[in-house]
Amino acid sequence: MASSVLNGADNLRLFRDIAPNGLSFMRSDLHGRCLSNMVYKPYGKNLKSRRIPLVRCSVSSSAPRPASQPRFIQNKKEAFWFYRFLSVIYDHVINPGHWTEDMRDDALEPADLSDRNMIVVDVGGGTGFTTLGIVKHVDAKNVTILDQSPHQLAKAKQKEPLKDCKIIEGDAENLPFRTDYADRYVSAGSIEYWPDPQRGIREAYRVLKLGGKACVIGPVYPTFWLSRFFADVWMLFPKEEEYIEWFTKAGFKDVQLKRIGPKWYRGVRRHGLIMGCSVTGVKPASGDSPLKLDPKEDDVQKPAENKLAFITRFLLGIAAASYFVLVPIYMWIKNLIVPKGIPI
Repeated sequence: MASSVLNGADNLRLFRDIAPNGLSFMRSDLHGRCLSNMVYKPYGKNLKSRRIPLVRCSVSSSAPRPASQPRFIQNKKEAFWFYRFLSVIYDHVINPGHWTEDMRDDALEPADLSDRNMIVVDVGGGTGFTTLGIVKHVDAKNVTILDQSPHQLAKAKQKEPLKDCKIIEGDAENLPFRTDYADRYVSAGSIEYWPDPQRGIREAYRVLKLGGKACVIGPVYPTFWLSRFFADVWMLFPKEEEYIEWFTKAGFKDVQLKRIGPKWYRGVRRHGLIMGCSVTGVKPASGDSPLKLDPKEDDVQKPAENKLAFITRFLLGIAAASYFVLVPIYMWIKNLIVPKGIPI
C-alpha cells in the first residue's frame, strides 16, 4: 500500500496502490496540483507501476457551497421535500443503479466494524439501507440512525433487522451527540445535501471517541461534460481531493480514500457515480476538533426567489435527477454489449 499526501493530508493511503483519478496527470482535475511522491499503478495488463515525483503543499482554505450556485437542492427545506416523495421509491429505483449491496459492503470495509459492541452513528441514514450493512457487524441496539427526513426514517423503521436501532431526526452539521460518544461514524449518500461539508465532517470528528473512525461515502465530480452540467444543477458532487482536505482540516489522521462503484461500470468514472468513494479517517485525540469555525448559520430556508427562476431551477433539477437514473441503465446495457477487455 502506497502512502501519499494530498493537499496537506497526513498519511493518505490509497487502496490497492491506485491513485485517485487525476493525481497530477494530464487532462485531470488535479493536473498541476502539489502532491507528495506516490506510486501510480495504471489499469490494464502488462503495465508497470512507476513513481511520480510530486511536491508537498499546504492545506488550502475551504468554504461552504457558494450561495449563487443554481442547484435544484439548495437548502435543507428543499432536500426535505425532495425526499418526501423520493422516499416512496428510493429503495426500489435509486439503490439498484447507484448503491447496491455489493457496493455498500465494499464501502463499509474500511470503516473496520470489527466489534459487535461498538457504538455507531449512521448520519443521513435515510431508509436504513446502509444501516443494514452496519448491523451485519454491530448489534442493532448500539446503532443510531439520524436523518432530517421523517419520511425516509419511516422506511427504516419498517425493516426488521433495524427494529432495535435508535432512530432520530437531526442535522448532520449539528449532531445531537455528546463529544467523544461513538466508536464509528458512518455517512453514506448524505454529504451531497450538506450546505457546509466541512462543518459536517468537523462534527464527525467531535462525536467520535479517541481512536474512533469516520467513514463518509459519497459521489464524485464527473468529468464528462453532460454529466458535469447536470451534477452542477442538481446537488453537490465533491472532488476526491476535497474529501481529503475536509477530513484533514477537521483533524483526522490516517486518511484513506477507496473508490467504489457497480462492477458493471468497469471502473468508468467520468459520469460521476452517486456513490463514488469511501473516505475514512481516525480521531487522534479526545475532545472537539482543532478546526475552529464561525457560528453555524440557519440554512433551513433561503430568501424567496422569483417564480421564473424557481420554475427553471426546478425543471433542471428534475432533468438532472432523471439523467442520473438513466446513466446506470445506459452503462449496464453498454457492459452487456461491449466485449470484455474493451473500455466503455
